[in-house]
Amino acid sequence: MCFAVFLSFMLFLLGLLWAMTSIYSGFKPDFRSPSALHWAVGIIAPLIIALYGLRKKSLDRSGAAAGLIVGFLLSVSSFNFMASLLSFFIFASKATKFRSSKKKKLEAEFKEGGQRNWIQVICNGGPAALLAIFYMWEVGCVNLPFNFLSTYSASWYSVAVMSAIACASGDTFASEIGTVVGNLDPVHIITLRRVPRGTNGGVSLVGTLSSMFGGAVVGIPCYFTVLLTSQWTVLKDSPPQWPILLYAVLAGLMGSLIDSILGATLQFSGRHKTLGCIVESKGPNIEHISGFEILDNHSVNLLASLLTGIIMPYIAAETWNWFV
Repeated sequence: MCFAVFLSFMLFLLGLLWAMTSIYSGFKPDFRSPSALHWAVGIIAPLIIALYGLRKKSLDRSGAAAGLIVGFLLSVSSFNFMASLLSFFIFASKATKFRSSKKKKLEAEFKEGGQRNWIQVICNGGPAALLAIFYMWEVGCVNLPFNFLSTYSASWYSVAVMSAIACASGDTFASEIGTVVGNLDPVHIITLRRVPRGTNGGVSLVGTLSSMFGGAVVGIPCYFTVLLTSQWTVLKDSPPQWPILLYAVLAGLMGSLIDSILGATLQFSGRHKTLGCIVESKGPNIEHISGFEILDNHSVNLLASLLTGIIMPYIAAETWNWFV
């Protein structure tokens, strides 16, 4: 019932946005209003993601509702963003469920099936959705190749959105795979000492490689979608698009490292003396490992994704021509 009401609200919002974009395009001639196909994909794609997440128990109802909003904003702005989000959601859900029985012993706040609520969805996908809104405001709802020479703003926001999603994906793979693979405990990114698995700020070789793979999971569909949806006349006059893969991998790595630094310093990590699991708040029988109790895991994810989304476009803008 609640989901049906929310879907009705989304349809109302869709009509409102259509009217707003039509009016706005009259005042700004270079603004590109979405086509009928774009609007249809903007509705269907996030709806499929939300229903799939509910069915697979990757999302609870609040998470599905939030995912519908985030997915709509990313899908209607550009098919490139939609492809990145869809790939991240599918593969990250698989990573979250990987060796879940072992994670249950390590994490005090472990959730069976890795169900995400609205807070987790917003903190992981919110920065990308916000950047997608700026993209729509600047250039409209259009699929463009990456070209900092002729379409700087569109390319800047395109890299920003992809990087924000790649950060969330890289950090998810690093924490979900790195925590349960390998024989050695991770090294604290600040103190360089061995810390128990699950400690915020703990890094390992497996986790680092996993973060790069998480970035690639986002970059590969983005790259192929750019090739398939961009107009050939525009694409052939653009620089090579394959660096998308490189920047996505770099964003996954960078986002994971930023997340680790924030988690190591501003997020509390402690070990329960009786249960042996890692906790994120002070209390009786809790042995302090590292960090201050300033941010929680959701805040760290949000900041890491936002910072990566802001930093990576500047790196891409300065280095893309190296590959021409």
